[in-house]
Amino acid sequence: MLDTIDLTLALDKETYQESLIKYQVALHVLGYQVYVQHRPVVMVFEGWDAGGKGGAIKRVTEKLDPRGYVVYSIAAPDGEDAIRHYMYRFWRRLPESGQIAIFDRSWYGRVMVERIEGFCSESDWKRAYREINQFERQLVDFGTILFKFWIHISKGEQLQRFESRADDPLRRWKLTEEDWRNREKWSEYAQAVDEMLLKTSTVTAPWTIVEGDDKYYARIKVLKTLVDKLSNELNYNPFEDGLFKTATTGKGKKKK
Repeated sequence: MLDTIDLTLALDKETYQESLIKYQVALHVLGYQVYVQHRPVVMVFEGWDAGGKGGAIKRVTEKLDPRGYVVYSIAAPDGEDAIRHYMYRFWRRLPESGQIAIFDRSWYGRVMVERIEGFCSESDWKRAYREINQFERQLVDFGTILFKFWIHISKGEQLQRFESRADDPLRRWKLTEEDWRNREKWSEYAQAVDEMLLKTSTVTAPWTIVEGDDKYYARIKVLKTLVDKLSNELNYNPFEDGLFKTATTGKGKKKK
C-alpha cells in the first residue's frame, strides 16, 4: 500500500501560506462549534520518525483556543500505565464533550513498535487489530469525531532530515539512537504499517494517508481534511462565518 503513494506532491510557498491562513482560521471557527455542539474530537497522528507529525500538529493548534484542546505525546508506558491493559492510558485521556484530544503517536504502537521490538507477544499484537477497531467504533458511536493520519515519507527523505537535525545544534536533541535503530528496520516497519492500514482502516474510522516528503503539502492536506470533515460532522460552513471573513479579509474591523 505504501508503495503506491505519490511522494512527489508539493506546494509552492505562496500557495502554502495562503492555504495555511485559510484553513487555520476555518479550523478556529470550527473549534468553537465543537465546544458549542458538545462534540468530542480525537486526532491521531502516526508516521515515520522525522515524518513531520510535530510540525503538522503545531499548524493545527496554532489558532485554536488553547482552552479547547490538549496534545498528548505518547512514549513507552510507565507507572500505573505499564501494569494495566495497553488501552488504559488512552481511555483515561479521551476528551470530554466539546474538547479536542490530539495524540502524537497512539494505541497503534501495539501493532508497530511493540510488534517489531518484541515488547508484546505475537498473539497480543494480532489480537490488537480487533481491539482497536472495536475501541474506535465505540468512540464514533458515542459521537466522537475521529481522525487518523499516517504521515508517509520516503526512506531517502528521512535520511536527509536525520542528517539535517544532526548538523543543527538547535534541533539535534530531536534525533536519538533509537531513531537510527528504527531506520535499520525500515522494511519490517513498512510491512507492519501496510498491515495496520489494511486491517484498521474501516468505514467507521478510515485512515488518511498524508504524502509527507513536502512539508508544505502535508500540512495543508492535514488541515483541509480536518476542516472538511468537521464542517460535515458539525453541519457548519466556517467560510460563511463572520469571524472567518473578518480574519481573512480584514473587513468589518472597527476604526480607531
